[in-house]
Amino acid sequence: MANWQARNQRNKAVVWEYWQRMNHAQAREVPSIVKKAFHKDVDWNGPQPINEIRGTTALISDFWEPLRQSFPDIKREAHILMGGFDGELDWVSGTGYLNGTFVHDWLGIPATGNKTHIHFGQFFVMRDERIVETYCILDILAVFKQAGFQVLPNALGREGGKVQKPIGDDGVLLIEQDELEGRRSMQLVAAMWDGLYRYNRERDGKDLDPMEQQHYWHPDFHWMGPTGIGTTHSIQEFEDFHQRPWLSAFGDRNLDVKQTGRNMGFLGEGLYACGGIWNQTFSGHHGEYNELKPTGQLLTLRDFDWYKRDGSSLIQNWIPIDLIDVYKQAGVDLFDRMHRQHELRKRGINWWDLPVDGMNETFDSQRKF
Repeated sequence: MANWQARNQRNKAVVWEYWQRMNHAQAREVPSIVKKAFHKDVDWNGPQPINEIRGTTALISDFWEPLRQSFPDIKREAHILMGGFDGELDWVSGTGYLNGTFVHDWLGIPATGNKTHIHFGQFFVMRDERIVETYCILDILAVFKQAGFQVLPNALGREGGKVQKPIGDDGVLLIEQDELEGRRSMQLVAAMWDGLYRYNRERDGKDLDPMEQQHYWHPDFHWMGPTGIGTTHSIQEFEDFHQRPWLSAFGDRNLDVKQTGRNMGFLGEGLYACGGIWNQTFSGHHGEYNELKPTGQLLTLRDFDWYKRDGSSLIQNWIPIDLIDVYKQAGVDLFDRMHRQHELRKRGINWWDLPVDGMNETFDSQRKF
């Protein structure tokens, strides 16, 4: 076994043990579990409005304690766990659900008393079998919806319930995978991405043919996007419900800008591959997207991908995106929309009968603080 493969197995074991111990931890046990898995000065990065946390002490007090107070029985349901070496850093990544009963308000979202499912995606940078950096996206918009709030128009894709698990339920890679298979997975994803970058917004408009994506995806592939975009279950649905609307608004490619943020480890392991970006400039905002008016400004993105390969085709793709952060950059505060709806609810006003502008006008006219 190559050195990186042995490190990869140990690193995945560290994350897997952390996940499993947290699933069964009493409140008093959380600090020791976190401190065993993470470097004391860990650089932890989460979704809006949590964002940056530095060090294990703050990670416990600012993330885990509020989360566990709101969802006392919370447990992680892992769908994918994989890792590898990108030539510079050791990575472990995974996606799945955090499931728990919502008994106390969280991030200002009113508790429901009901079981709540939060889709997560996370990347870990590993050093000396400790987590030294991590990047986490939680589908907080799904928590809004499960609490009865609709802060965006209905998605074109399908929403509600849980997204599909890996076909064959084989995404938790606890044993060493065939290195050649991992390379094939990574090469297929790299070729697909090369195709995406052949698109030119000004030249191609809504014509997606230059990307030649039919060469890379299974005809009935499943694309699992975040709440606000939804899931699609064919190439046609993917193009109609996600690609064209997204590219119409954010279709710039090969931007000549100085990049900041983090490029996730681009990894292939067995039949799976993953990658992502964190706070990287990805496009100018030139068109309307789901009632988000164009601003003309450059936007950054927090976006992860996990892929499953079936032979020479990609058959599944899980893609958490921090849409709350995208909207915030464009001047729209989705948490503010949720709070306004909550105020209307308390006053017996059916916010769902009002357009967004009408809801805001009604709320402002009745505001009594």
